[in-house]
Amino acid sequence: MIETVSTARAHGGVQGVYRHASATTGTTMTFSVFVPDHAPGARLPVVWFLSGLTCTHANVTEKGEYRAACAELGLIFVAPDTSPRGEGVADAPEYDFGQGAGFYVNATQAPWSAHFHMRSYVEQELPALIAAEFPADMARQGITGHSMGGHGALTIGLRNPDRFRSVSAFAPIVAPSQVPWGRKALTGYLGDDSAVWRAHDAVALIEDGARLDALLVDQGDADPFLAEQLRPELLAAACDDAGIPLTLRLQPGYDHSYYCVSTFMADHLRWHAERLG
Repeated sequence: MIETVSTARAHGGVQGVYRHASATTGTTMTFSVFVPDHAPGARLPVVWFLSGLTCTHANVTEKGEYRAACAELGLIFVAPDTSPRGEGVADAPEYDFGQGAGFYVNATQAPWSAHFHMRSYVEQELPALIAAEFPADMARQGITGHSMGGHGALTIGLRNPDRFRSVSAFAPIVAPSQVPWGRKALTGYLGDDSAVWRAHDAVALIEDGARLDALLVDQGDADPFLAEQLRPELLAAACDDAGIPLTLRLQPGYDHSYYCVSTFMADHLRWHAERLG
C-alpha cells in the first residue's frame, strides 16, 4: 500500500512522489516515480536512479532533467531515498554517515542494524512495490546513480546481472574499500572485516568475478572529490583486466553537482533505452 504525496503533469507524463511503511527499514520511506504516457495495458522499462550523500529522492527529481528524455524513450524513472529517516532512527553529525548516507548496504553493526537495510530495500522491497503499483516491465530494468548512488548502482548491477540489463553511473565511488568515504561507511555499518566489504565494492566485485555486458560512466574532471574519493582509474583498470567494455568519459570543466548530472542525463537514458528495448 502506497500513499500519494503529490503528482504533477510534466513532459507528457506524470511525476509522482509516494511514501509507504517499509517492512525492510521499519520506517516510512519516500520515493518518486515518473511514468510517461503510454498505451493502455502497456508495460514500460524501468530505470532506477540512486542518489548520493546528503540527498533524498527530491534532488534528482527536482534537478535531474530526465523527464523529457524518459517521455521520448518510454522509460519509467524511479528515485528512492538514500537512507531510512525519522524519529528513533540512528544518525550521525557528519554528512557522510547516518541519515542521508545509507551506502546501499544492510548494516550489521548497532545501532545502524535496526533500520539501515538499504540493500534489501532497493534490491527487493521497492521493486516488488513498483511492480505491483506501476505499469513497469520488470524484465527490462536498468540502474544508474550519482556518487554514493553510483557506488550503489555499480554494486547492485554487478550482483544482479540477470535483473539489470543496463548499468551506468555519474561520478561513482568505484572502490569504497580504498577511499575515506567508503572505509568510514563500510566499517561503521558492516564492521572491521574488510573481506565482508568486497560485496559492496565495484572494483572488488569485478576482481572476484562479477561481470557486466557494458558500462557507461561520466566523470567531471573538475570534480573536487575525483582524486581522493572517486578514483575512476581503479574501475578502468578492473574492467580492462576483466574484459568489461567500459565507456569512461572525463568531462572537461564539470564538477560533482547536478549541473553535471543533468547535462549528461539524456545520454545515459538513451544508452539504457538501447539495451532495454
